[in-house]
Parts: sequence; C-alpha cells; structure tokens
Amino acid sequence: MSEKLIKTIADQDIIDCIRIIRGQKVMLDRDLAVMYGVPTKRLNQAVKRNITRFPPDFMFQLTEEEFKILKSQIVTSSSVDATKGWGGIRKLPYAFTEQGVAMLSSVLNSEIAIQVNIQIIRVYTHMRQFLLGNEELRKKIESIEKNLVKKDEEIQTIFKILKELLVQDTPPTREPIGFVIPKRK
Repeated sequence: MSEKLIKTIADQDIIDCIRIIRGQKVMLDRDLAVMYGVPTKRLNQAVKRNITRFPPDFMFQLTEEEFKILKSQIVTSSSVDATKGWGGIRKLPYAFTEQGVAMLSSVLNSEIAIQVNIQIIRVYTHMRQFLLGNEELRKKIESIEKNLVKKDEEIQTIFKILKELLVQDTPPTREPIGFVIPKRK
C-alpha cells in the first residue's frame, strides 16, 4: 500500500506545499497530514506527545496575522466541508521546517510516514541543489549584465560622436581666398 501512495505524491505536489514563512521554507501540518494519510489532529497529537523533539527551529505555530496572510494567498474558504456547519480551522496551524519534517517520521511510527518523509527530504535536497546551482548562474548573469552596461555606455559614446560628425551645424563663415567675381544684379 505504501508503494502505491508514494507514486501518487508527485514532487510538484510537495513543492506546492512548501511555503516561505518567517524567511524559512516550511510545510503546514494540514498538508503533511494529507500526505501521511492521517487527520491533522492525529499528527499534532503525536507531535505534542513528543514535543521535546520539536524545538522552535523545527516547528512553530503561525500567528493570526501570518495565517490571515496565508489564507489570502491560497484563497481558502472558512469551512473545508460546507455540509458540516461552520467548521473550518479552529486552531492556528503549525509550520514544520525541513528538520521538523524529518523528525515527524520518528513520531509517526508508520511505514507510510517514513516513505513520505524520504520523498519530502529528497525534494528539499533537490531544491537546495537547484538554488545553489542558480547562485552560480546568477553571478554569471550579473557579470554579463555589467559587461553589457559598460559596452552600452561605449556604444552610446560612439553614436554621440557619429551624430556630432553627421550633423554639422552651419559651415564656417570666412571670407573666400583669392579673386572673387562680383555678382551681377
């Protein structure tokens, strides 16, 4: 069964669940619970029973303001299931950093949790490698941009000089040298 579950969670689905909150890449408890196939309440209970494994740099609870911003970004309704009355989220969600996600497999002691965690950690690793690779690319682009700016300034100077040469104001006014035939009227 876990083999089938792993194949249904695409890397892009994991990437779509990674959010930047407080300058950190995190995943919310409800997204992780869906991936693990457990209710969010059960995931949070397992975390609370093992809270010493989740220091603040592994997990934190969103503030009301952060949650409002997050809700406006992902356009969620107040109730997941309108048939169940007012429903919705009653507690602010928890956000798990990469280390917190890795720790979850030890508190959710199931084969599915272990396999899903392996996949999530691989996605985080690929993202990190991609960003590091792009840092080098970014530096190369900046170098090319600086060279282009320098070349652009040089080209502008050349065009300015060419314009000055092509657009001659008035020819110099000086008296002709030699014998001048007077004009007849």
